[in-house]
Amino acid sequence: MRDIDLDELADGLAEFAQPEKKGGRPPREERIIAGFEEIQRFVEKHSRLPQHGDDKDIFERLYAVRFDRLRALEECRSLLAPFDHQGLLTDAPIMTAEPEHSMDDDELLAELEGVAGSSDITKLRHVRTNAEKREAEEIASREKCLDFENFKPLFEQVKRDLETGARTTRPFVKDAGFLKADIQAGQFFILGGQTAYVAVVGEPIKAPNGESDARLRVIYSNGTESDLLLRSLQRALYKDEAGRRITEPSAGPLFDDQAGDGDQASGTIYVLRSKSDHPTVAAHRAVLHKIGVTSGDVKRRIANARLDPTFLMADVEIVATYELFNINRTKLENLLHRVFSHARLDVEIKDRFGQPIVPREWFLVPIFAIQEVVEKIKDGTITGYIYDPNTAKLMPVAGHDQ
Repeated sequence: MRDIDLDELADGLAEFAQPEKKGGRPPREERIIAGFEEIQRFVEKHSRLPQHGDDKDIFERLYAVRFDRLRALEECRSLLAPFDHQGLLTDAPIMTAEPEHSMDDDELLAELEGVAGSSDITKLRHVRTNAEKREAEEIASREKCLDFENFKPLFEQVKRDLETGARTTRPFVKDAGFLKADIQAGQFFILGGQTAYVAVVGEPIKAPNGESDARLRVIYSNGTESDLLLRSLQRALYKDEAGRRITEPSAGPLFDDQAGDGDQASGTIYVLRSKSDHPTVAAHRAVLHKIGVTSGDVKRRIANARLDPTFLMADVEIVATYELFNINRTKLENLLHRVFSHARLDVEIKDRFGQPIVPREWFLVPIFAIQEVVEKIKDGTITGYIYDPNTAKLMPVAGHDQ
């Protein structure tokens, strides 16, 4: 057996050797190079560098973020120099400060993930800009509202208004004609499943894009608050599929030139006083009144009061009546009950069969206050007021200018 030449042995073994890697570069460098090539193709197509800006295509903004970072890192500039046939890294000034849309190394790698072997940036994972991060942080950074007791009655009233139909909710969408400037103090929204109340709108400030903005104080129904920007609240409502705007309290068209569905040709607001000997009723008889609206004759309406738990199972006397024309009776009655909601009598009466009933139309309110409410109904300003039983006066609802 002849001796095998070492060169022949090497040639034989070479057939079984693993093929040499062509690039020989670490995966990170390959991703950086591939990402830079994307930028080069953009420049060839558009004859300019990619730019930042909300008015730019999202992919161009990603290219701009990537290019800023590659220019800022000496390691990347050295790696890419042999490939920079357009002189992009040398002709453009090097960033000396973190750009508005800057990312750290981990975010850069995440943004570049998947670039190797693919030239389609639409397959990249979107990395949020600093502005988007700040907006998300504003929405999330809510603190305990230390004076929530001052706002709690407002949330309770809104809930009652929604139940009675005095308020409704509308989707917060861009094509609904609802502009940023329409967000004002005193308005209610639904955001993230919570009712949000705009308590304060600060002085106007200029946003980075030149538009007007303002710092808000927003109180939430869970007892928290935040000081987010007006534009942040607007964008959050747009993005929340369940985001809603709560309308102002209104009885709808109380007075119309023509009768519509549910409208009456005329109606009467009636104020009654009970003759019941129930201890609670007797103790407050002078200021305890039933307030309602009827399209018929009031005397006929109360004929069988002593048999009706609505009338406290007792006879009543008519204290005052107010004739109105072309009204929607149901909406007007809901409005009256909303205004006097804080003064509603909480008493249980048993009907003829011994079943407990809690009447909802009796209020501890003096007649002069009722007369004032009627006058404000006639002049159309009543939706901006609510009755305060502590002072026995009508008080402006927060956020309404009278």
